[in-house]
Formats: sequence, C-alpha cells, structure tokens
Amino acid sequence: MNYQTLRVRYQNKVGYIQFYRPDANNTINSILVEELTYVLRKCEEAMTVVVLEGLPEVFCLGADFHDMHHDGNKTAHDPEPLYNLWLQLTQGSYITISHVRGRANAGGVGFVAASDIVLADHTAQFSLSELLFGLYPACVLPFLIRRIGFQKAHYLTLMTQPILAQQAHEWGLVDAYDEKSESLLRKHLLRLQRLPKTGINRYKAYMSQLYRNIHDSKHRAIAANKEMFSDQQILKWITRYVEEGKFPWDV
Repeated sequence: MNYQTLRVRYQNKVGYIQFYRPDANNTINSILVEELTYVLRKCEEAMTVVVLEGLPEVFCLGADFHDMHHDGNKTAHDPEPLYNLWLQLTQGSYITISHVRGRANAGGVGFVAASDIVLADHTAQFSLSELLFGLYPACVLPFLIRRIGFQKAHYLTLMTQPILAQQAHEWGLVDAYDEKSESLLRKHLLRLQRLPKTGINRYKAYMSQLYRNIHDSKHRAIAANKEMFSDQQILKWITRYVEEGKFPWDV
C-alpha cells in the first residue's frame, strides 16, 4: 500500500513504522490514525515486534492544529480513534517499541506511553504543551500515569516544558537510551524477535486485565477531550496560533 503519513517495511518478524509528515512536524491527523490502525491490524497476523519511529529531529508533535484549523467543523474533533489506537499498542499480540529521536510532544508522548518498550537517543525530549492553550492531555494521561506514576505525569502536564532523555529514563518513561540508539534498537530486536508470538499474546492479555486503568478511563478521557475542543475560547487561541504564531498570552 501507498501511505500518505507513514513509511512501512517488514523484516523477518519485525514491522517498522515511521511517522512521515516532514512538512507538518509529524503531527497527528485523522489520516495518520486511520493508516496506523490499519497497519497494526496487519501486524497482528505475523509480526512479533512493531517499531514506531519518527524523523531524526522529531518523533511526533501531537495534534495537527493546522489540520484542525482548516477543518470547517472544528467542534467535530473525535479523540476516540486515537485512544483506541493507543489501546491497540498496549494490547496487540506483538511487542511495541517506540524509538525516539528528537522531540515528542503531547500525543507523541501518548504513543511513547502506550508502548511496551521505549528506546531513545541523546537528542530525545518529551513534553506536554497542552495547558499552554487551556487544554490538558486527557487521553494521554491514563497511559502516562500507568507508565511513570501520578505525580510525575502531573508535573509534566503543569510545567509544559520538555524533559531530556536522561531525566525521562530516571522517571521510567524511557527504558534505555544511548547516543547510538540504532545500535541499541538492534540489540533489543535480536532478543525480542525470538520470543514466541503465542506467549507474547497471552502475556499482554494478562497484563491488560491486571492493570485496567487505561480501559476504565476511556469514557472519561474522551468526554473531557471533546468538552475542551468545543470551548470557543480555546478554538480562538488555536486559530490565532496557527494564523499568527502567537500564544494566548502574547499581546
């Protein structure tokens, strides 16, 4: 298939999926969600490991404000497909690895938090910028809290500033990092692709039932997200940022 937002290749039992929207800083639009959902379903059949990657300077910067701005019906924003995509990463019968280089922000952190393993290089940085626009990462937080705990996720949300790879590793958001992250990824894959797919499937199904917060929080997270994106003041701030590059506090 020809994808508009992804580059996909398969090697042995590993599926490599690269976010590829270089002109849009790898932001998330509905096409990316649809295409990635389709690819992950294909990976259920034969892949043991799925690797998510971005560009050298940016992994994924979250929602595409430009796309939302040019959508005639801005209040029709539906976060459920993206939330379901992150659930798919946590539940799929494959091991999911986020290989992060450069910036991961907002929904990009959602992909990271939903992955089984996170590897990074020394350029990686992670941030939640939503509160700058009067939003908060309602759909990201259930996955992020599951991974790093309430207070660290709370701090990251309030500060809106990026943390670097070393701090992300100390917090548990990153499992391993190295200046040569490609080599780090290869070492992990040598081990992980040997695991039997049936064992991975059973283990992840067990873990999914053991920790149900991401399931139980789905309705509340989606409702909160829809409420925020129906706030006309927030939409005006987003429009101003897209058109003029100004934050809400800029005169």
